[in-house]
Amino acid sequence: MSFTSIVKTEVSKINSIKTESIAELSAIVINSEIKNNTIKIDTENSSVARQIFSLFKNLFDIQCKITIRKGYNYNKNYIYILEITKNVPLILDELGIKESSSIPEEYIVDDMDTMRAYLRGLFLITGSVNDPKKSRYHLEFLFDNEEYAKFISKCLNEFYLNSKIIKRENKSMVYIKEAEKIGDFLRIINASNAVMYYEDIRIYRDHKNMTNRLNNMEQANVDKIINTALKQVDDINIILNNGGLGLLDEKEQIVAQYRLKYNEASLLELSEIISYETNNPISKSGVNHRMKKIQNLANRIREKESN
Repeated sequence: MSFTSIVKTEVSKINSIKTESIAELSAIVINSEIKNNTIKIDTENSSVARQIFSLFKNLFDIQCKITIRKGYNYNKNYIYILEITKNVPLILDELGIKESSSIPEEYIVDDMDTMRAYLRGLFLITGSVNDPKKSRYHLEFLFDNEEYAKFISKCLNEFYLNSKIIKRENKSMVYIKEAEKIGDFLRIINASNAVMYYEDIRIYRDHKNMTNRLNNMEQANVDKIINTALKQVDDINIILNNGGLGLLDEKEQIVAQYRLKYNEASLLELSEIISYETNNPISKSGVNHRMKKIQNLANRIREKESN
């Protein structure tokens, strides 16, 4: 079972008060087929089908006709088709669905609780969310109508979810990519178990990514130290091959000799070794200062050789 299906199964079992149930069913119906005085709703989730059946029964005392068929092509899941042919105009009016507009009447989502219920119904009928364990973070809704997509994006952003809209062929997709915002959406629709699973995976992935970044930074620092040390050794060898260490003063000679002996040590490690073995304390910056003088001399020798 996909993560989307798990979330839908969980939230389809939520019991709501009448105003919230109307908002939830309004989102479901407006995203279904309405024509010839018939409402036709299809879903692959049996729990969602039962919830829709219950909503019509409890709100309008109407029993839906249910047809079950096998999916086509590679989709082997059962598809549950619910049809309503009785009192359709009355139902649409009660659900705030107008033929002249794709956006429901304002009273359907006139407070945060009804808006949450509306978004829950929307997710049940057309939402999709990736399993955080298996792929990137992504939550989406796909709509035929651009005006409706803007309405839904606005509803989502009432909860600061930072949703965006993108055109996909002749459809409009409303999506959320930020992991934290997707977790917030699951809280909004009261998918409590899904939230715990999602947050556990998100925290684990964030921790793993942080560990990888720290490891990469550490490796980069090691590589930088080694490359710097090898360049310093190369500078010293240039001097040795063109007059010897006698070209350096006594303090610079000591640093050069220790660099050749400990050719992969960092400047800090080199300063500690020199301080301990010579009993003459020298700081990291002191070693670096003398290395700069050695580098300048090596560069002058290189320039002379190139002329």
